[in-house]
Amino acid sequence: MPARMARAAAPARSGRRQSNGVEVDMAGMDAQEWQGRVGKSWAHEWQRTDRSFSHLTAELERRILALEFTHALDVGCGAGELSLKVARQRPAADVIGVDVSPDLIEVARERAGNAPNLSFELADAAAWQPDAGARPDLLMSRHGVMFFPDPVAAFANLRAATASGAQMLFSCFREVSENPFFGEAGRLIPAEPGTPPPDPHAPGPFAFADNARVESVLSDAGWRDIRFEPFDFAMIAGAGDDPIADAVSYFSRIGPAARALAGMDDAARAEVQGKLAELAGRNLKDGIVSLGAGVWIVSATHN
Repeated sequence: MPARMARAAAPARSGRRQSNGVEVDMAGMDAQEWQGRVGKSWAHEWQRTDRSFSHLTAELERRILALEFTHALDVGCGAGELSLKVARQRPAADVIGVDVSPDLIEVARERAGNAPNLSFELADAAAWQPDAGARPDLLMSRHGVMFFPDPVAAFANLRAATASGAQMLFSCFREVSENPFFGEAGRLIPAEPGTPPPDPHAPGPFAFADNARVESVLSDAGWRDIRFEPFDFAMIAGAGDDPIADAVSYFSRIGPAARALAGMDDAARAEVQGKLAELAGRNLKDGIVSLGAGVWIVSATHN
């Protein structure tokens, strides 16, 4: 196994995050979870996960392909969707995807096949270093940068690893209240009494929701020309012959409901899944179950 390990995270912190006055389970994710249970789930669900992010991926691809670059690094690449799209559209550019999950890297490598300009590494972006003569002039990420235990140090390392003038473009979720895909499903999970309030900046899906805090992180790490643009899209939960059942299955595997459902007995699980089916039915249109999602698309420059 390579010594390099990208989706680094601090120890998981239990807790619930406020969404329109309702607490939603948004516990942090640590590196061991990405290397184990969570990584395996995402690797198994890569097709439905890519589908859920399809509108965002298209927007990121559009923005990335408007840039000039020869070496791109995809931080927290997951199953490789963004890397694959960029590498196919820019055959003269070298693209490297890094992630901490061996299961996701395995899927990404299988999908890449023998693409000559694309490779995937089991690596931690907080410590990643390029090969000689291959310093990235583009850093990109679709939701892979919110899991660093020390984000300033991680982004400082990434800046040090890139060429002067390198550009960075990544997406991250805004607040839970601006993400019905997570908020609506999360509110169906019974609250655990006595759960302490979480640290809103703990590594996890919503750790970068506060753009003022993220700007400070990037600035302290040496990045400049930092910009935030809100982007809203329909996040797909279900489709196919039975989109409602497909959505319930997906919610049960990925997202705030998945962790809670895994620990429930059969009766409690069936009750929550019934509510998820009702949620899916309310958001079914033209054979697709989708709910709103709100993200920041963040750009910065290595000056």
